[in-house]
Amino acid sequence: MAILRDRKTYREKIMRALYEAAEGNRLLGVDGAKLRNDLGIPEQDMAAACTYLVDEGWVVVDWARGNTPAMITLTHQGIRRMEAEEEGRG
Repeated sequence: MAILRDRKTYREKIMRALYEAAEGNRLLGVDGAKLRNDLGIPEQDMAAACTYLVDEGWVVVDWARGNTPAMITLTHQGIRRMEAEEEGRG
């Protein structure tokens, strides 16, 4: 399992990738395996990051066998979080 700094980094990478892929449309999901490969996140850490993001209410995950995220979708709350972060940078 990753150290705290890495776990936070994984969660941020996932949120940023989902936000960019969804372009503000929370109906668009992202394939979990493809996202994990694209971001280079170990499988166990991907599952842990997604569980955390679900618990925060920022994403919805359709789970596949073996506790693997099959499809990940931003919630309205997740989009608002990313928009607020984007506004804070601008």
